Amino acid sequence: MKKLPIGIQTFSNIIENNYCYVDKTPLMAKLINHGEYYFLSRPRRFGKSLLIDTIAEAFLGSRKLFKGLYLENNWDWSKTYPVIRIDFAQGILTSQQQLDAAIMDMLHVNSEPHGLSLNNTETYLAFSELIRKLHQQTGQRVVVLVDEYDKPILDNITDLETARILRDGLRDFYSVLKAQGAHLKFVMLTGVSKFSKVSLFSGLNNLNDSADASKFIINDIRGAERHLKLFCRKIIIDTLQVF
Repeated sequence: MKKLPIGIQTFSNIIENNYCYVDKTPLMAKLINHGEYYFLSRPRRFGKSLLIDTIAEAFLGSRKLFKGLYLENNWDWSKTYPVIRIDFAQGILTSQQQLDAAIMDMLHVNSEPHGLSLNNTETYLAFSELIRKLHQQTGQRVVVLVDEYDKPILDNITDLETARILRDGLRDFYSVLKAQGAHLKFVMLTGVSKFSKVSLFSGLNNLNDSADASKFIINDIRGAERHLKLFCRKIIIDTLQVF
């Protein structure tokens, strides 16, 4: 019987090590085909990071990971896209300087595999520069995936002044997503809160809140129920065979 991927957030790890995986790629394909900008709010440990990683692997063209899954035969594998991954899960940032340093480090991590250097030292300018250069280098529009977009604010929620400072810094950073729209193929941000409804994303008026997309949620729940019933049935059968 396959192992359960408890706490595993890397799609390749689940597939390559033969963990149990419920195929959510039909829902992922619907999201990608129905829009370009998405925001998803869910509680922690709800699979957001795994979703982000799975989307990244699809756009990077990792077809072998999707063998036997819906996306294997329902995705254009002849094209690959540059992917920028931003993840604020690591560490606690308590100042604008720490936020800027963390962002710049992530931007350099994304630029180095492509042999690109960034000339700008302001975070939002460096972000814009990276998006433009990746588009120019590859000839394909860029995919931007942001995980835990709101964590720097939530980590300082009891210190309102610091929270406001970090909010303003993130707002400048995320404003790039609208300004560089011509260079972007797909954008998804995930987090716990719905700061997308307020000033943090005031300039990004084309951001779809997939948490409100009931048709995806209903299908997700129904699909999970079906797979859970089958999984439980298999456990019962295997147990009876043992005895």
